[in-house]
Amino acid sequence: MEYRCTTEELSKIKENLAAGDIIYLTGMVYTSRDAAHKRIFELINRGEELPFDIKNAVIYYAGPTATKPGQIIGSCGPTTSGRMDVFAPKLYDMGLLATIGKGERSKDVIDAIIRNKALYLCAVGGAGAVAAGHIEKAEEIAFYDLGCESIKRLYIRDFPLFVGIDTKGGDIYKRSRDEGI
Repeated sequence: MEYRCTTEELSKIKENLAAGDIIYLTGMVYTSRDAAHKRIFELINRGEELPFDIKNAVIYYAGPTATKPGQIIGSCGPTTSGRMDVFAPKLYDMGLLATIGKGERSKDVIDAIIRNKALYLCAVGGAGAVAAGHIEKAEEIAFYDLGCESIKRLYIRDFPLFVGIDTKGGDIYKRSRDEGI
């Protein structure tokens, strides 16, 4: 099925979504990759305030390229999600609604998604320029010294995604393997 929804509506419809469904997402998401995740966990371990509220947030595993004059953001494709698997279960347990990336997730992440009725959404790898065309606003909000890996707040419109892992553990990658696709 296909859905058009906002990040706010996503929390209301998430349990109706199934692995493989297509979503055109509009709303606020935050970029965070390896280095930023490490810093987030340093803040968590020290009991300090995070750069954004994790509860019901959507994290996009992306490190946009440099912004050229006249652009809102550079190329902004997904990075391999598995590199964040060590961090993801705790963030899901803290109320993270969804992550966006590419590739398979570990059993611990899948268990956390099911436990928290959360989602893993996938963007098409290699289409960073297309993805950037769906970003209407980009603002660097934390860890500025990390360059492309700093945390950015993005406002996306009709960002094309598919459900990689749904709230019940339906997994597009496992289904593809099982069906020999």
